[in-house]
Amino acid sequence: MRLSCCILLILLSSATALQAQVVKVDSTTNWRRAFKAGLNLNQANFSSNWKAGGVNSFGFTAFLNYKANYKTEIHSWDNELDFMYGMVNNAGQGYRKTLDRIFLDTKYGRKLGNHWDLFLAMNFQSQFASGYKYTKDANGADIKNLISDFLAPGFLTTTIGFEYKPSPVFKLRISPFAPRITFVRNSELYTAVDPVSPYGVAIPNTVRYEWLAAQLFADFNKDIAKNINLKWRYILFANYEQLDLKRIDHRLDINLTAKVNRFVNVNIGGIVLYDFDQDNAVQLSQAFSLGVLYTFQNYADK
Repeated sequence: MRLSCCILLILLSSATALQAQVVKVDSTTNWRRAFKAGLNLNQANFSSNWKAGGVNSFGFTAFLNYKANYKTEIHSWDNELDFMYGMVNNAGQGYRKTLDRIFLDTKYGRKLGNHWDLFLAMNFQSQFASGYKYTKDANGADIKNLISDFLAPGFLTTTIGFEYKPSPVFKLRISPFAPRITFVRNSELYTAVDPVSPYGVAIPNTVRYEWLAAQLFADFNKDIAKNINLKWRYILFANYEQLDLKRIDHRLDINLTAKVNRFVNVNIGGIVLYDFDQDNAVQLSQAFSLGVLYTFQNYADK
């Protein structure tokens, strides 16, 4: 408890030296840059005679998002990095991962009309650290079963198609041609996921190529009320060679951030994932946190 309180005091005291949001308009460039980073903490501690029950815990979630977009009358080049990582330490269990995301995206677009572009894009998704499924042995002790890691899986997707942008807060990419490479390094380590083809990559291979595929990509980012931002990203992926409703992948990342004051924000986020190569049921992830947020951008919002 002492350690967590000290960390919290240090972070809050250092945050007061920062401006929570910095806007420095640069009208001489075609680049629009926006940076956002934050650290959220959660902690609970109970005395030994606390009758309501509970487990001492300390956890954190760190996130970083950076966008650099270039635009002229005809051409555009959009880039985004989206990282998130979180852990929690429950008494008697040690640190366990709660969130882990790597998302990189780059896209070149050429204007076709008022709201339509022809585009070529590439995005990459994976995670930073090992993921485990915990079970119990006959004596009740925890057993760690490795189920994921960096590049296990990893997804590299190249897309070409048309992008619809009716407003600055929403865009929709329609890609009839979207080849994808799935990486599972050391695939024989992930038999707890699938003893034959973990994440769709047959053992002992480390990559799987899906050349004939399509992707639908939708992105929404808007302040829906004063000091409240809603962001979501939806990706659909379909392999033409295995075109079956149950084999179409869906992923929805959604995040709601509310600024309490200049330095403190409340964040609630979730992931809805369906990937038949991982599990034949929908996977869900949800997290709630309170922490500090810093943003910088070189343009003013309309």
